[in-house]
Amino acid sequence: MLENWILGVSQLGQWQVVIALIVGTALGIIVGAMPGLSGPTGLALMIPFTYILSPIVSIVLLISIYVGAEYGGSITAITINTPGTPSGAITAIDGYPLTEKGETGRALSISVMSSTAGGLFSTVCLILFSIPLAHFAIAFGPIQYFALGVFGLTIVASLVSGNWIKGLIATMIGLLIETIGSEPMTGAFRFTFNQPALWEGISFVSAMLGLFAITEVFMIVESEIKSRLVDTKKFTTERISWKEFGGLWKTVGISSVIGTIIGVMPGAGASIGSIVAYNEAKRFSNTPEMFGKGSPEGVCASETANNATVGGALVPLLTLGVPGSGSTAILLGALMLHNISPGPQLFAKSPDIVYGIFTCLFLANIVMLFLGLKFIRIWLKVVQISPAVLAPLIFSVAFIGAFSVGGSVGDVVSMLVIGVLGYILRKFKFPLIPVVIGLVLGDLVEISMRRALILSDGSFAVFFQDPISLGLLIAAAASLVYAIIRDIRASKRKEKYESI
Repeated sequence: MLENWILGVSQLGQWQVVIALIVGTALGIIVGAMPGLSGPTGLALMIPFTYILSPIVSIVLLISIYVGAEYGGSITAITINTPGTPSGAITAIDGYPLTEKGETGRALSISVMSSTAGGLFSTVCLILFSIPLAHFAIAFGPIQYFALGVFGLTIVASLVSGNWIKGLIATMIGLLIETIGSEPMTGAFRFTFNQPALWEGISFVSAMLGLFAITEVFMIVESEIKSRLVDTKKFTTERISWKEFGGLWKTVGISSVIGTIIGVMPGAGASIGSIVAYNEAKRFSNTPEMFGKGSPEGVCASETANNATVGGALVPLLTLGVPGSGSTAILLGALMLHNISPGPQLFAKSPDIVYGIFTCLFLANIVMLFLGLKFIRIWLKVVQISPAVLAPLIFSVAFIGAFSVGGSVGDVVSMLVIGVLGYILRKFKFPLIPVVIGLVLGDLVEISMRRALILSDGSFAVFFQDPISLGLLIAAAASLVYAIIRDIRASKRKEKYESI
């Protein structure tokens, strides 16, 4: 293990990697802080630019963006009560009241300190638990990988609160997009409509840029968002001291554990982690009456759990190749573009990459702490960026990114078409993350199923005879049943409330 650590750390000694670490974290904070953008959007926009970078530099850049964006969402939540990320909505409950009290700097410093603490804790847990899990999964074959892929597809039901049917339909759309192009086993063309540009399928980069960047541009243009007049006079930059932050140790500890555990659970995500941690922090607080009125414990709980889910979410991604959130789904696709396939074989064949990721995640949290504390004034300027400037900037970057990957106008057209599709889905309240999961797992499911059927002479019974495969399929079914029961109960509670 020591040799693997040396290999991983040595890769991070390159100057390109150091720059990627700093720039990626800063970009993540900016993307998370911009109203309308999010971690997945930032990752999608940066994927095309990683083609000119080495695999390790690309990984460091993308993971740093992921880490920074989870914290960045708290900036607008605290300053203008507009969460930059879904989980930031919980931070706003106590963060914005602190701004109204003239304690913006204190709230932001609590946020970044808590985010760092949660991120470091989950990184340690990632190192401790991912290696044994990878050793267990290293014996997986086509049968087990098919069941694992099916389980990964069904977690979208847990990602979509309120309508699991729309989640599954969105997943099927992603699977359908994945089937465009040549069939993996025979090479026969499918759904290409005699268009040479579709023979190799839809570019993952074009799909991601269309779903997130172009769709976001359409949403901004449609809503005709006006620049929010931000009263910067009420912003302060006075930070909380480390001694004061030490008084929040109980909240940090509880929230770190909760965030990490929920992050490991596929389909849970940072927003659920923040909600649960906030509730438990209020339960154990000596001053629960202060929650919602500007409680430092409330900000601490939300942001600690928020970033703790990052390391937790990387456990199933790296060990099993199963994304548990929108950001990790895009990370999975980006890694595969660089011929890096997350899963148990990654630990056996490329330990330098694995331990490089461990080290990168640890350092990214340290860099985030430094940038968050030293450049509070700059992050306060980010919230004032006008959507009139933001929309054309996003469109230009997406257009250049889609064309630069393959130098094909077909990729740009695909991006625009998928952007329109994404816009229509959002208008009808269909989630986009299940589409991404369908895209990245569709190939694994199809190829694994075909290979397993070849080994079993066409018998589907093989999937139910293997204990690991059977267990995963049962877990997949349980995930669907849970989502159905959850939505039925939520519907009944809503009807009961409306009848009062």
